[in-house]
Amino acid sequence: MKKMAEKIVQTAGRDQIGEFAPMFAHLNDDVLFGEVWNDETIDVKTRCIITVVSLMASGITDSSLVYHLQNAKAHGVTKEEIAAIITHVTMYTGWPKGWAVFRLAKEVWNEPAAE
Repeated sequence: MKKMAEKIVQTAGRDQIGEFAPMFAHLNDDVLFGEVWNDETIDVKTRCIITVVSLMASGITDSSLVYHLQNAKAHGVTKEEIAAIITHVTMYTGWPKGWAVFRLAKEVWNEPAAE
């Protein structure tokens, strides 16, 4: 019997922009996180990796990537794994993106900054 994963619940859409953009908040919280993230066809750790790679490939290095790096770490992605993932993706998406994501990943995995 397949073990049920802990259900992903997100309220950021409603909390941050729900009054301004209720449909977007619904799609973010209920559809993206409520349905897509909770579909058990792909495990959550794999979804976290896919999301980090997608954001990196798109050049997104803002707070949304930080959130998804933290989420990846919380769902079992190790420092060694994220370093290998970022290195691999850098070969396909570009060196500057790799540098930008490594800077954020080091913060999330609590690595000290260079002097």
